[in-house]
Amino acid sequence: MIYAYPTGKIVMRDSPERRRQFRERRPEFMPGTSQGSTIDPYAGLLIRENDRLADLLQTADLSLPVPTCPGWSLLQLERHVGRGHRWAAQMIAAGATEGLDPRAVVGGKPAEEGPEAGARWLREGVTELLDAVAVAGRAAPVWTFTGPKPASWWIRRRLHEATVHRADAAIALGATFEIAPEVAADGVSEWLDLLAARPAGAEPPLPEGATLHLHAVDDGLGAAGEWMITTSGGRVVWENGHGKGAAAVRGTAADLLQGVLRRIPADDARLQVHGDSSIWTTWLSRTDF
Repeated sequence: MIYAYPTGKIVMRDSPERRRQFRERRPEFMPGTSQGSTIDPYAGLLIRENDRLADLLQTADLSLPVPTCPGWSLLQLERHVGRGHRWAAQMIAAGATEGLDPRAVVGGKPAEEGPEAGARWLREGVTELLDAVAVAGRAAPVWTFTGPKPASWWIRRRLHEATVHRADAAIALGATFEIAPEVAADGVSEWLDLLAARPAGAEPPLPEGATLHLHAVDDGLGAAGEWMITTSGGRVVWENGHGKGAAAVRGTAADLLQGVLRRIPADDARLQVHGDSSIWTTWLSRTDF
């Protein structure tokens, strides 16, 4: 089978050229830009962020526990991410109208040949996903847990899945978690999109009428680094922008991402909480994955 990649060159499925072409592209990411991969503007970023996770894991002791994913080892984290890439790819390839049982994913475990083989398997999962989108077409409808979406939806979802689990791996290894502010800010927005797609629950994340304001302090993010969050009828509603809330949380985009995903404590010194702190802690307790 052959594929057309961002340069317009036709390459064979098994050619190393196909991943190199994605990998060498500049991360053309910023929301609103007209530039980007012909597959998806997030494709290059997915490869890069997944590679950073693979780099961490390929020299690690995979038996180490992951404190932010209780009950998991680094090996289980690696399998979760790599299987998830293939899970999405195989649903796209099949034009799935319902979720695939993760246990039925083909190639859902790395070969037991050590960390380097596992890291290679993790990288190959992203290649399988991008291949699937290239063949199906980025607009092809496919099942997601938020309802039918274009196939390209899964590229952004898998990007941020790799990103947050890289944070988990870094915490487990005592390494520094670094991420571009723009990518972290998009991760916050993507998480809020997932929450907004949920039906109303018995306990809304925020009291009716209350607003939570998140503010990333990184230079250059503009409105993309601020979020005004409220609820309507028990469902999450949000928009980018500045305003006054019942509670406000300030920090770098990286720290806000880790905060909303509960990778750092609600009262971590990297986060400045202003106003009613119970709004923030209640939000976190009612927005788990």
